[in-house]
Amino acid sequence: MSLRRLITPSERSKLDPFVVATGDASPRDQRDLMERPFFSLAKAKRTTPILYEAGDIRVEVYAVPEHGMATIWDADVLIWAASQIVEAENLGLKTSRFLRFTPYQLLTAVGRQTGARDYKLLKGALARLQATVIRTTIRQGKHWRRHQFSWINEWEECATRDGRVQGMEFVLPDWFYRGVIDRSLVLTIDPAYFSLTGGIERWLYRVARKHAGRQPRGWLFEVAHLHAKSGSLVRVSDFALQIRRIAARQPLPGYCLRIERKARRELLRIVPAKLSTAPVDGAVEVLGTSHANRFGIPYAALSGLRTREPQLTLWPETVIPGLNLESNLESNCCSGAVRLADNAAASGAEPQPTKPPSQPSLPLLDRKTGGKR
Repeated sequence: MSLRRLITPSERSKLDPFVVATGDASPRDQRDLMERPFFSLAKAKRTTPILYEAGDIRVEVYAVPEHGMATIWDADVLIWAASQIVEAENLGLKTSRFLRFTPYQLLTAVGRQTGARDYKLLKGALARLQATVIRTTIRQGKHWRRHQFSWINEWEECATRDGRVQGMEFVLPDWFYRGVIDRSLVLTIDPAYFSLTGGIERWLYRVARKHAGRQPRGWLFEVAHLHAKSGSLVRVSDFALQIRRIAARQPLPGYCLRIERKARRELLRIVPAKLSTAPVDGAVEVLGTSHANRFGIPYAALSGLRTREPQLTLWPETVIPGLNLESNLESNCCSGAVRLADNAAASGAEPQPTKPPSQPSLPLLDRKTGGKR
């Protein structure tokens, strides 16, 4: 009896495509990705795994030698995808994990050039996002579970015979997609984020956006713990030196950094400088398709997205409507009295009893906030 080759059908054949047609979507980031070490912060190839654990939260990131680990610059692809999905949901349109788009749309939205080199770099980013494997217990649900996935399940480019790329497709993992359509798990970010060139400062902005918010006294972090949360391979002393240099330059849009010292501990205080970002509140309504004008791109099905009125700027300005009080204790990582008393005062909460200073840190919790779907 002859053996028959088993062919696994593409996941795209089971999903309705979401064709991206607009670029005027405010950039949005997924909360779970904003503070924990999911990406390499270096531009050099990294194959050393990231192993992070805090209380019930565990994050493991693995890379293959051929491509290396997905970097924080590669994460711009995920930020762009989240932005487009939330924008479509705001219009009451149907979305999907299966995205169809042109590389020009993505590159221009994240502040990149559109030359041949940039298209090549984009394909390299997609390869790393697909090759990187993540295991995590975040959003484990009623029963303890550990999810394993890649940032992109599969991707494909549509090109002419002469090699000119006309369109691209990729499928997002269900874990990421669910974290985007639940708007309590999404925050807008300043578009100036894409102009940050350093890996640590990019990561630090996302931490600041997640925790400092509009609180007058900002948020206080112990530098040694920030190092552990970053997943960086550099020594703690070198990491602290880079934090001091970043604080001296003040490159983070919307936030001021200040180095403080308590006894032998080096602390970083992040204080909002201007109100330029806003949280995405409330859960997504029932998905639907609008009666929109049709449009398409080569090799792509028609979309339900409708055209938008022209705007003078790509990213309209927004403001934070209220205090950002949703930060969890896991990131208030100054040990002892500094950690709880200072950050509780910044958020208006009552300080909690603290452990003796000899304790390295308090138990770490992971608490979700925001409205339920």
